[in-house]
Parts: sequence; C-alpha cells; structure tokens
Amino acid sequence: MAVSLRQRNVLLLHFTVLIWGFTGVLGGLITVSALPLVWYRVGIAAVSLGLYFLVTKRSMRISLGDTAKILVIGCVVGLHWVLFFHAIKISTVSVTLVALSSVTLFTAILEPLFNRRKPSLADITVGLIIILGIYLIFKFEFQYLWGIVFGLSAAFCASIFGIFNARMVKKHSPTIITFYEMLGAFLGVSVVMLVNGQFSEELILSAKDWSYLLLLGIACTALAYVLGVAVMKELSAFAVALATNMEPVYGIIIAMLVFGHKETMSTGFYIGAVIVLAAVFFYPYLKAKLDKSKWKVVKKLA
Repeated sequence: MAVSLRQRNVLLLHFTVLIWGFTGVLGGLITVSALPLVWYRVGIAAVSLGLYFLVTKRSMRISLGDTAKILVIGCVVGLHWVLFFHAIKISTVSVTLVALSSVTLFTAILEPLFNRRKPSLADITVGLIIILGIYLIFKFEFQYLWGIVFGLSAAFCASIFGIFNARMVKKHSPTIITFYEMLGAFLGVSVVMLVNGQFSEELILSAKDWSYLLLLGIACTALAYVLGVAVMKELSAFAVALATNMEPVYGIIIAMLVFGHKETMSTGFYIGAVIVLAAVFFYPYLKAKLDKSKWKVVKKLA
C-alpha cells in the first residue's frame, strides 16, 4: 500500500518531534554543566546550519537592523537552553519537560500584552488548567523545587522568543532566523562564560560527551529544524501544533527507558503531569473550536 505525501509528512513530523524529545535525555547523559553544554550545542548547530547554506548555495544576507534583532533573540534562546539543561541537572528529565510544557501558559499571558489584544477564552481556560497541574507537581515533588523553578523559567524564555520569532518569520526564512539565533546564543553564552572564567578544563570533553553533543547539535537541533521546516510546507499549522505537543510525552517515555528508577515519580506528579499535558495537547482543538464559533457569530451579525 503506497504512502501518500501527507502521510509521509505526518510520519516525518512525528519523527522530528521524537528527536526533539530526545534532547532532554542527552542533556542528562552529557556530564558537563549547563553553560558549556549549551555553548557547544549552539556552536555545533550554527556551524551545521552554515554548512547547510553553503551546500544549498542559499543566501543568508539580511539587513543589519534585523540581524541585530535576531542575535538578541538568540541570546534569549541561549538563556532558555541554559535554564532547561540546568533544571535537568538538578532534578529529572520528566520534571523539567512537564515544567517546560507551561510555555503555553506564558504565551497565553504574554502574547496579548505584546500584541495589544485581549486574551481569548481558550487561552484563559488552558492557562488555569495548567496552573492547577503545576500546583500538584509542586505539592508532591517539592524536593525538585528548584528544578521546577528553572524549568518554568526556561518556559518563560521560550514564550518570549516564540512571540518574537512569530514576527520575524513574516520577513525572513525560518532557517535564516535559526542560523542567526544560534550565532546570537553562541555569542551570548561565550560572553557569560568569559566573565565567569569558565573557559577552562571543563571544556575538555570525553569521547562519549563529544558523541552526545554532536548528536544534540546536529541531529536534535540543525537537522530536526530543517526537517520541521520542510513538513510545514505541506501540513497545516494545526497539525504541526498537535504533533509538537507530543514532545514532552516522547521525552518522558525515552527518559524512563534510559534512566529507569531515577525518572520514577509520585502518583501526584503523574496526575499533575497528565493535567498539564492534556491541557497543552487539547489547546489547539479548543482554540480552533472557539475561533470557529466566534467566526459564525461575526457572520450572523454581518
């Protein structure tokens, strides 16, 4: 039975999301701390994307003003990953991924503020449900307090750069934006490491760490991004959003298989996690349904 173009792209999208879900596990396997880990990751990703432009002979020229803006956004991306990997180092992959899922909550709050519009009913509803889930996780996994705090901070940063990326992508290719963001993240992390005197022995890696970092920088960042952009040309934004919401689910399953008992949590954690993930997963359905109802009301009034 032949696979249709849409089915092939759906499978490719889920494969890409699965790769993204593997990111947290690699962060737990790599032995260096979060700052040098991110420094290597964004450096490898920037070089990989630079080679991609070189091989495809595509231009990456944009205006100086837009370059500066994207480099600044890249610094926020770098901060996001430092917070994300630090959360993994001090807690678990599962705790961090569920906390990171709150990016939907922060976006629901911040996007209307930045874009000067009223928040939708779907945003408010999903935001309240996510708060309930996070409260349960805090209550039952208080020993991972700082892991949850850093995970939530990473989600906040992800929301910020996501909102600004939505603006920049209207003007420039997503691949170009990612290249300059990786470069901005690399420069930003380099400055912090220079100020903290972290260009030291910690940058000397084992062969195993190098293999994990190359996988993280090339496969989980550069390659996965190129694949993600490719399927977006064929699939709707709604289909992409639904599949992307599976990232924490894939990540938690992979983490449990790799780390075993370390990823075993209390019943309260799983109840809270299910609430958060269910809210995030069904958000596109709720948003689409409410928007459709709103459109019908507008048509009737017209």
